[in-house]
Amino acid sequence: MNAIDSLLHENRRFAPSPEFTAQAVASADLYDQAKADRLEFWAEQARTLHWNTPFTQTLDWNNAPFARWFADGRLNVAYNCLDRHVIAGNGDRVAIHWEGEPGDARSITYAELTAEVKKAANLLTALGVKQGDRVAIYLPMIPEAVIAMLAVARIGAVHSVVFGGFSADSLRTRIEDASAKVVITADGGYRKGKVFPLKGTVDAALAAGASTVKHVLVVKRGGNDIDWTTGRDLWWDEELAQVDADHVAKPFEAENPLFILYTSGTTGKPKGILHTSAGYLTQTAFTHKAVFDLHPETDVYWCTADVGWVTGHSYVVYGPLANGATQAMYEGTPDTPHPGRWWEIIEKYGVSILYTAPTAIRSFMKIGREHPQKFDLSSLRVLGSVGEPINPEAWVWYRDVIGGGTTPVVDTWWQTETGAIMVSALPGVTTTKPGSAQVPIPGISIDVLGDDGRHVGAGNGGLLVVTEPWPSMLRGIWGDPERFIETYWEKFDFAGTPQRRMYFAGDGARLDEDGDIWLMGRVDDVMNVSGHRLSTAEIESALVSHPIVAEAAVVGAADETSGQAVVAFVILRQSQADAQTPEEASVLLRSHVAEQIGAIARPKQVFVVSELPKTRSGKIMRRLLQDVAEGREIGDTTTLADTSVMTIIAKTVH
Repeated sequence: MNAIDSLLHENRRFAPSPEFTAQAVASADLYDQAKADRLEFWAEQARTLHWNTPFTQTLDWNNAPFARWFADGRLNVAYNCLDRHVIAGNGDRVAIHWEGEPGDARSITYAELTAEVKKAANLLTALGVKQGDRVAIYLPMIPEAVIAMLAVARIGAVHSVVFGGFSADSLRTRIEDASAKVVITADGGYRKGKVFPLKGTVDAALAAGASTVKHVLVVKRGGNDIDWTTGRDLWWDEELAQVDADHVAKPFEAENPLFILYTSGTTGKPKGILHTSAGYLTQTAFTHKAVFDLHPETDVYWCTADVGWVTGHSYVVYGPLANGATQAMYEGTPDTPHPGRWWEIIEKYGVSILYTAPTAIRSFMKIGREHPQKFDLSSLRVLGSVGEPINPEAWVWYRDVIGGGTTPVVDTWWQTETGAIMVSALPGVTTTKPGSAQVPIPGISIDVLGDDGRHVGAGNGGLLVVTEPWPSMLRGIWGDPERFIETYWEKFDFAGTPQRRMYFAGDGARLDEDGDIWLMGRVDDVMNVSGHRLSTAEIESALVSHPIVAEAAVVGAADETSGQAVVAFVILRQSQADAQTPEEASVLLRSHVAEQIGAIARPKQVFVVSELPKTRSGKIMRRLLQDVAEGREIGDTTTLADTSVMTIIAKTVH
């Protein structure tokens, strides 16, 4: 594959209004500044942070692809998100308007949030957590999740947040890989009107291994019954009541590790993506301000992502709080207790900037515009999209129905690995195109290349690469530098010069006639389900772990609501083949995957087949299974060891 075919033609255009442009944070000259001197541009953005020791060197790329940004400077990430706003006289500004799913609410000011984080930092220190130690966080979307992350950052330790929907096994592998000392969890949290238990999952994870954990801090939220291990388990509120209220934030090196966040890898073993402090904070703060046109004195911002995903790290915690923003945060699901819950929250808090995923937008389209139309959404002035490419129809619906037909939409492309937004329109500058991520952020160098490493040119598709290092880039895969190089840097390694290596994102993209970027999704075996990247290998291994399954192949099939849906093809063990009907096997295996990995990975369909399409070397041809799952004519089968297999599978499915 040298270039990727592209069949999408979209011609609608929306220019920013003169009124919006006149008051916009970002202006077109940002691109000129960055072009004139890229490194000085990023140094200027970094100087907007509070430094205890200013940096003198912007980028050290001598040990490429391991970058060091602002390396001789020292700062404290939490101080930049909290104390400095209080000192500047903004302690009474609301940092978080928190809304619980059952309807309870709390508004927390910067002064209050700072006080809470200071106590939590003292508590972690009292439990023996030191600079560089890892702390696992497994919490619902409650203020304590933000407090815990910032407290870990404040003492120079490293957090690993695990999404509350993950299973005990997924949690255990992540705790073990990072050798976490402490786990912070809750008894339970609210979801779809019910309490879902969290503490029990932590107990199960620790019973199966994860021997490095010394303490489990438990936040009271669900009020559900839990088991208790005396000596190990501690109530969060009781412990906080016993520690000092004051805590001085010590500065750490710019490259001090800030967090590890696990993402699906093609081998099925999750990859711990490592981010460090100053470069990450520089780019998240800059992009949050420029992409969302943030005016912190007046805006109420709401990013609907869970803190368990990178969007929640960068655009719920670090970017907004570094910028002194006021934001909304909601614990539950969009349809509880009624389908208009999100719009009700927007009306209640006067939300002016909304950042959400195409999956959510498509599900709102499905249930109809009458729900948002019951609420006053006139406070909204910028809409953002994240997680996967947004189809033009959903983009236009978002602008028209949620944005009243005038609100700019910014479609942002970035990844767990990139740390912050890399490609996006700037709302007061860019004439937007529905469905296109459009232009690299000022200071970011992006290209679209063919397999041969050549620029594809306007009108063509290929592979998206980042050609120059950027401040918020990942600094490695935790404990596995070889895998880091192999996964991201070997594809385009020119002339064997490490400094000339380019980062390959794993995504296909095309350039339109203006040179703007349109994303075309993953080119490897990682699926994008509701904006969450899931590895086919991980789901296949979960299926095969069930005693009735001999072999499994998983593909992502296009799905109206979730972007891609998980579709599985399984061969049952002969001894088990007659023990249940294919329908029964399907029900059994769908719930087995949800139990092993989490509900997000539950296959939409499981087909029981007698054989899988394999090449002579034994590689499963997932592309052909995807053809079947999406009801297309089956592609080239010449490389198959047995070409009749596909005919049989197609009959099973249809």
